[in-house]
Amino acid sequence: MPYEMIVIVMFSAMMLMLFTGQRVFAAIGFVGALAGVLLWGTGGVDIPFSSAMKLMKWYPLLTLPMFIFMGYVLSESRIADDLYRMFHVWMGPVRGGLAIGTIGLMVLISAMNGLSVAGMAIGATIALPELLRRGYDKIMVTGVIQAGSSLGILVPPSVVLVLYAMIARQPVGQLWLAGVLPGLMMATLFILYIYVRCRLQPSLGPVLPVEERDVSLAEKLRLLRAGLLPLVIFAVMMVPFVKGWTSLVESSAVGAVTALLAATLKGRMTRKVFEVSVRQTLAITCMFMWIILAALAFGAIFDGLGAVRAIEDLFTERLGLSPWMILILMQLSFIVMGTFLDDTAMLVIVAPLYVPLVDALGFDLIWYGVLYTITTQIAYMTPPFGYNLFLMRAMAPPEIGLGDIYRSILPFVLVMTLALGLVMVFPQIALWLPGYIYGN
Repeated sequence: MPYEMIVIVMFSAMMLMLFTGQRVFAAIGFVGALAGVLLWGTGGVDIPFSSAMKLMKWYPLLTLPMFIFMGYVLSESRIADDLYRMFHVWMGPVRGGLAIGTIGLMVLISAMNGLSVAGMAIGATIALPELLRRGYDKIMVTGVIQAGSSLGILVPPSVVLVLYAMIARQPVGQLWLAGVLPGLMMATLFILYIYVRCRLQPSLGPVLPVEERDVSLAEKLRLLRAGLLPLVIFAVMMVPFVKGWTSLVESSAVGAVTALLAATLKGRMTRKVFEVSVRQTLAITCMFMWIILAALAFGAIFDGLGAVRAIEDLFTERLGLSPWMILILMQLSFIVMGTFLDDTAMLVIVAPLYVPLVDALGFDLIWYGVLYTITTQIAYMTPPFGYNLFLMRAMAPPEIGLGDIYRSILPFVLVMTLALGLVMVFPQIALWLPGYIYGN
């Protein structure tokens, strides 16, 4: 059987298993291991074993549990509640102000956690009930929370960018810095959309009643200090790393310890908070490890088959596509896969194929990491099967149906597509900050 046909059969078998509801790591790992045995006999069993050893020796993976633990400590200790109260008071007098404040909350949560799920959970449990109670349009605010939570995989310390850095062999620090300006730009576009729409349709986002806005300046300043806490933690973690004083793993440990210390000093580090944070950290870290292990085995089979060279020849020689057309096709494939896979699964399945091809086409791999992440955000929320859509349905109150969730996200998908286009046309949006910091 030609190698090209073997690649197609492997991908088809993997997708079929995923559609039947199998766990991602089981589908990827089983197809990879079985293909290794069928192609190379008993020697093929060494491929999954070698992948496991490679994973165990991957020192930067120690950052994952640190960042995940940091995010759960801050969310379980209700520091997010203080942040929302701050935005509630400061943004209440503006039409749509609470929705705008929710975007700000999501940016700060992203800087604490690095995962979109945490932002979704906090937004759905803290912000959504408050917005609905104050007469905000349920369709608009549902979209606000979904769009805002997606920033968690773009704004540093993004766990997805850490994984991309490992697979693409690129510096994590540069990838994090590359995500800063696109993340802030996207958040700004969300805010502009909310502000303009609420100005045109005031009923969608009414201002707070005067009695709720009547807060002393001293209380406002106290709440503002609560909002600065995540920025302090972020600075304590990032500045030594960017300056070269600490390694990535050491910086992640500093962030975790700082978050733990902050929760303790605020008197919120109870036994229950600590236990929940540790359990959730263990569960999510193990999930990431299993998926990466399976993907390494799957990718090793592809390398042995020469699939990367075959795909490059198909696009450039047989189809005669330009580098930009190939890049756009890659992004479209991410959107299709995002209808039924999460960001990690998409990355580890296709990165062994796409990253070498992107490099061969002459594109910057740091820039491409940002493009991948933004495209993943869009894929998460693209109907009919976007990952975030069903996550939101599970967390939303009964009065918000799946149809409302579908309608809520369409304007924000258009805004995110605009942001993706801007980063593609103007690569310096992503590359200027890492070039400036590391160039100096």
